[in-house]
Amino acid sequence: MSTRLYEHPIFLEHVTPAGHPERSDRIRAINMALEHPNFERLERRQAPQANEDAVLLAHPEEHLTAVMREIPEEEGEINQLEADTYASQKSLQAALTGIGGAMAAVDDVFTGRADNVFVAARPPGHHAEKTTAMGFCFFNNAAIAARHAQKAHGAERVAIVDWDVHHGNGTQDIFWDDASVLFCSTHQMPLYPGSGAKDEKGKHNTIVNAPLSPNVGSDHFREAFKSRVLPAVADFRPDLIIISAGFDAHHRDPLAQINLTGEDFDWATGRILELADRYAKNRVVSLLEGGYDLEGLAESAGMHILRMMKG
Repeated sequence: MSTRLYEHPIFLEHVTPAGHPERSDRIRAINMALEHPNFERLERRQAPQANEDAVLLAHPEEHLTAVMREIPEEEGEINQLEADTYASQKSLQAALTGIGGAMAAVDDVFTGRADNVFVAARPPGHHAEKTTAMGFCFFNNAAIAARHAQKAHGAERVAIVDWDVHHGNGTQDIFWDDASVLFCSTHQMPLYPGSGAKDEKGKHNTIVNAPLSPNVGSDHFREAFKSRVLPAVADFRPDLIIISAGFDAHHRDPLAQINLTGEDFDWATGRILELADRYAKNRVVSLLEGGYDLEGLAESAGMHILRMMKG
């Protein structure tokens, strides 16, 4: 399999307050994992910065304006957008570069430049609703990528699989009424943000939630994947699969109580790649979401990317 990775130094310059779990060291941890010889043939590219209009693929202009208004002008200044969501001087540039990387990844898999792509960007995106920045997220990268696939490449059906331990409420909100996008999520419940019950199915039954109880591990995660997520994706027959790749269901993570290991993310990646081979001409775009224990993040992201490279 040909795999690309998009990265950029600007992702280190989105600054959050001291002690905040969503911090620049997350990117450094992934970079350290990628120093292993296993990744020598990984094609690493610098993510392009999207223009501000790209945000409008999934958000109204007033949301873009509201976020831009909160970006500090002074270096070292940090503004609070929402309870746990902060912006520094370079945060808008980082967010737009994350979007640019996601859109470039979509272009790559539709033009054949790569079979699959991982975007190692921050801030994350899956909690950003149509008009609300929240949960460390400004704009919904996965939603924008899906809309770009439809608009630029004529994708008729896009599946988004979210295995972050926190429910992707933003992605669900954006696609609630949309029959052309399938959203599947495994997540701990109860846990922030409080959404993601099984009976939340969307207007066209294209929302598939598989909540997990606290303190469960591999068996429950894999069963939820096999019984709910994988059959839904297979039935949908997508032209593209986007992964909201959060690694905070790892047993070391401080923000949740699910006990997965890197092997579980390797396994889930393999199952997604099988479906992509069957229905989507191998097209998989994976976008970094959560993962706040640096060791757990490095292990899990490394195994995820390696599995993408092996197919």
